[in-house]
Amino acid sequence: MASDETTVRVDSWIWSVRLTKTRSMAATACRGGHVRVNGERVKAAHGVRPGDEVRLRHAGRERIVVVSRLVSKRVGAAVAAECFVDNSPPPPPREVIAAVGQRDRGTGRPTKRDRREMEQLRGR
Repeated sequence: MASDETTVRVDSWIWSVRLTKTRSMAATACRGGHVRVNGERVKAAHGVRPGDEVRLRHAGRERIVVVSRLVSKRVGAAVAAECFVDNSPPPPPREVIAAVGQRDRGTGRPTKRDRREMEQLRGR
């Protein structure tokens, strides 16, 4: 397969610069509509060029990056950081992301009163 030096597949680029763990995860994100290039939803085979803005919703947060260099093969973390400019909002603090409470093992299903108390704590 001949490669065009001016563009790279968006799923391959997202994987190459370590925004997703695997290329199949990047392709799945494209299929699910979680990847936008310059504001448009794209398929996995869509090409990206330097200067394009890529938005990726992954792992509960949105990543907004601007392509500064094209790579088609996975590279090290130091090189990957040079391939894009990260304009993502900072992740929310850990206090905001409250862990879901876990019941003690063997206590059975929550009663109606327990469920109402849990919903009140969650603010519903």
